[in-house]
Amino acid sequence: MSKKIIVFLTGTRADFGKLKSLIKITQESELFEVHIFVTGMHMIAKYGKTIIEVEKSGFKNIYPFINHDDIAHMDRNLAKTIDGFSHYISEIKPNLIVVHGDRIEAMAGAIVGSLNNILVAHIEGGEVSGTIDELIRHSISKLSHVHLTSNEEANKRLIQMGEDADCIFNIGSPDLDVMNSKDLPTLEFVKNYYGIEFEKFAIVMFHPVTTETDKLKSQVKTFIDSLIESNQNYIVIYPNNDIGSDIILTEYERLTDNKKFKLFPSLRFEYFLVLLKNAQFMIGNSSAGVREAPYYNLPTINVGNRQNNRVKSNTIISIDFIKEDIDNSIQEALKIGKIEKDVDFGDGNSDKKFYELLQNENFWHISNQKQFKDLY
Repeated sequence: MSKKIIVFLTGTRADFGKLKSLIKITQESELFEVHIFVTGMHMIAKYGKTIIEVEKSGFKNIYPFINHDDIAHMDRNLAKTIDGFSHYISEIKPNLIVVHGDRIEAMAGAIVGSLNNILVAHIEGGEVSGTIDELIRHSISKLSHVHLTSNEEANKRLIQMGEDADCIFNIGSPDLDVMNSKDLPTLEFVKNYYGIEFEKFAIVMFHPVTTETDKLKSQVKTFIDSLIESNQNYIVIYPNNDIGSDIILTEYERLTDNKKFKLFPSLRFEYFLVLLKNAQFMIGNSSAGVREAPYYNLPTINVGNRQNNRVKSNTIISIDFIKEDIDNSIQEALKIGKIEKDVDFGDGNSDKKFYELLQNENFWHISNQKQFKDLY
């Protein structure tokens, strides 16, 4: 097999965590020339400018691209990313583009790849949520030629969408590769690194739902009121940069001088995992609460509908923005503690499954011309 050129596209701290083990195993191989296109939230100082984390990972061939302005315009950012990525791949000429999830940067990568007859692999397609993210995720899947899923339910949905079962591969959720790693730092190291003095703590991750921005201000106020009144210690991580994020950040200003709260624009993925593993519970509406937290048997309080229809674990308490319900759920999470999960998103060897797939000559002969596969 001739040497293949692979481009990984990352737009957020979250998808980089998913891609990291796959980048590592391919970049260490002589069979592949690997490049990383870094854009989106990675380039924003307000959110920790996490391209620094990408650069510190020791990967080669990193290309930074700013796709945003000071105001969150998803459509404009999509257009800018398409333009920038199109120019980039015209120089790199990759054989494969790898994207993840449901962000507009991933959509841009899939659009550019499909329109230039370049093989596109989409990680964690077939998932559902109930928000605009789901529309983007399914659109990316339809623009992709290869589907690297994390569970059998996702496989079934992709087949229902007319995708070819022969191009769907369940490799599990790649972040489990990192979560299983024996090289994660100690809790003491991470707490010292970030200046966290809490002995016990919970983790807060709350993102805007772009279709509910008219309700967001009151929702966040109710949410923060409950956190403050609970008198627990919280590590708060900034939201993503979707429309409405400024409303959340403005509300977070109430927490700045509160010693029960420690706020961070971003956390290094491995360090975040260590804190998550040792937390009392997680609260908010992040996908980490329905994916990573259950893997560590950690209770999650899932507030609102951002994660509607996702695969649900017995570790998850789902509630609406009703203050009494949030208050009660915090007490319930503290009471139940760690519980054995009942969901499965892989066994922590997604990187090996991915690498094995790429070594198969047939993979590189998957047709760029997709055919809709009827169920009957």
